Amino acid sequence: MTAYSRDLDKFAAFDAQVLGMSVDSTWSHIAWQEKEIGKLKYPLASDFFPHGEIAQKYGVFRSGDPIPGINERAIFVIDKSGEIVFAQLYELGEAPDNAEVMEVLQKLSAQVSQPVSE
Repeated sequence: MTAYSRDLDKFAAFDAQVLGMSVDSTWSHIAWQEKEIGKLKYPLASDFFPHGEIAQKYGVFRSGDPIPGINERAIFVIDKSGEIVFAQLYELGEAPDNAEVMEVLQKLSAQVSQPVSE
């Protein structure tokens, strides 16, 4: 997650907002940042109550083994009209490569800047 903090300027160049989300409480997020990874430079939202409601809506809430009650590691890119244009699941221990998301943002940017055909 710290890789997103390091690349915030690259995301900003595409007019993209980074947002983290987990089913842990806000207090857990604070302790995790203070004791483990350092302060994130982007919002980390809590999907704690009702527990996992947003993760369930996105289809990434774990209801079974292993480790039920958490959300899968996933990345979603949502365009300005609110449509999901990219979704990818990752292993919990895997750190997704920002280059993949940058490629998606580059394609979106190219689509927006193309003139509309008549």
